[in-house]
Amino acid sequence: MRPHILLLACALVLVACGDADQTAKAAYKKSDTPAWQGAANPYGVADWKPSDRAAWEQQLRRRAAGQDEYSRVN
Repeated sequence: MRPHILLLACALVLVACGDADQTAKAAYKKSDTPAWQGAANPYGVADWKPSDRAAWEQQLRRRAAGQDEYSRVN
């Protein structure tokens, strides 16, 4: 019975040491670029292009106006 407990304890220690690192990877974390210089992807808005700050700000205003309950109802 005692060797089984020792073997189980060793197995648990080895499993605990095998945990992968969960920090943000440098490829995904790009805090040094402004938000309006985002990458082009198929999920973006059609009238916005990366590096176009004025269009990005206009899109944010349009999106915020669509979420305003008072302007949607009245």
